Amino acid sequence: MQRHLISAADLTRDDAVLILDTAEEMARVADRPIKKLPTLRGRTVVNLFFEDSTRTRISFEAAEKRLSADVINFTAKGSSVSKGESLKDTAQTLEAMGVDAVVIRHGASGAPYRLATSGWIDAAVINAGDGTHQHPTQALLDAFTMRRRLVGRDAGLGRDLDGRRITIVGDVLHSRVARSNVDLLHTLGAEVTLVAPPTLLPVGVETWPCEVSYDLDSTLTKSDAVMMLRVQRERMNAAFFPTEREYSRRYGLDGDRMARMPEHAIVMHPGPMVRGMEITAEVADSDRCTVVEQVTNGVSIRMAVLYLLLGGNEPAVTHARTTEEK
Repeated sequence: MQRHLISAADLTRDDAVLILDTAEEMARVADRPIKKLPTLRGRTVVNLFFEDSTRTRISFEAAEKRLSADVINFTAKGSSVSKGESLKDTAQTLEAMGVDAVVIRHGASGAPYRLATSGWIDAAVINAGDGTHQHPTQALLDAFTMRRRLVGRDAGLGRDLDGRRITIVGDVLHSRVARSNVDLLHTLGAEVTLVAPPTLLPVGVETWPCEVSYDLDSTLTKSDAVMMLRVQRERMNAAFFPTEREYSRRYGLDGDRMARMPEHAIVMHPGPMVRGMEITAEVADSDRCTVVEQVTNGVSIRMAVLYLLLGGNEPAVTHARTTEEK
C-alpha cells in the first residue's frame, strides 16, 4: 500500500483487491461481541471536515474507534477556519500535536493532494471527498458491496469484478462518487456505462474509461448493478434540466424500470437519497437496493484502509485471529 489514499485512480488492481479482502476480515470483527481490535492503539487520527457530512464522518469515526485509535473530530464551523485560518496553518497545528493520520473532506478539488504533498504535515492523508474530484473510500465500499452481492462473500476473496456491467445514472458532472467509481471499477475489470442528460456530463468525459449513454431504458436489461446519483443542487449555478418531473421521467428509477433489470441485478445509491426524484420509495425499500448494506460496508472498508496505511505489516486475518485468541 502507498502512504496516502488520495484518488481511486492511484490504486492498482492488486491494491484494490487487497483492500477488499482486508475489509472482508474486518467485517468479521463486527460480528463479534466486542467489536474492537488493538491495531491502532496509541495512534491519533484526525477527521478534518470542511464540508458537512453524516455518513462519511460517522463511518470513519466508527472505523477508527474499532481499531482502538485516538480520534479527534475537527469541523470548520466553530473553528479558527471561520476566522480565516488557512489549510496550511490548520495542518501545521495538527502536526504540532503529533497526529498519525488525517482524514480530510474539503470543498476544493485537490485539497487532500495539497495536504499530502506540501510537507506541511508528516501524516498519512486519506481523502474523504474533495470538491467534484474524488471520493476513493466510497468507490471502494461500492466495489465491496458489488463483489459480495454479485460474486459472493467467501467466493469473492482474491477476485475482482471482471466482466461485470455497471451503470451509473444521474448528475455525473458534480459527482466525485461517479469519477472515483469509474476509475476503480475499470481497474477491477468491470464495464462501466454512464447515463445522464448531456448537460450533466463533464467536459472530456469521452476520455474516461467507460461508455456514455443518454437512454436509461436501453442499458437496464444488461446491467449487473445500477447506481443512482443524487442531483447535487447545492453545486449548481444554472438550470441543467427543464423540470424535476422531466428529469425523473427520463432518468429516475421506478418499479417498472427495476423489473426490466436482470433478476440478480442490484440497485445502489451513495446517499443521501432524494426519494421521488432519482429513485422511488418502492425501489429504495426493495430487497434489491443495497443502500443500508453500503453504509455497513463503509465501516469495514475504512477499517481496512486505516489498517493497511497505519498498521498493516501482517495479514489482517492473522492479526484478527491472534487478537481474538488472546
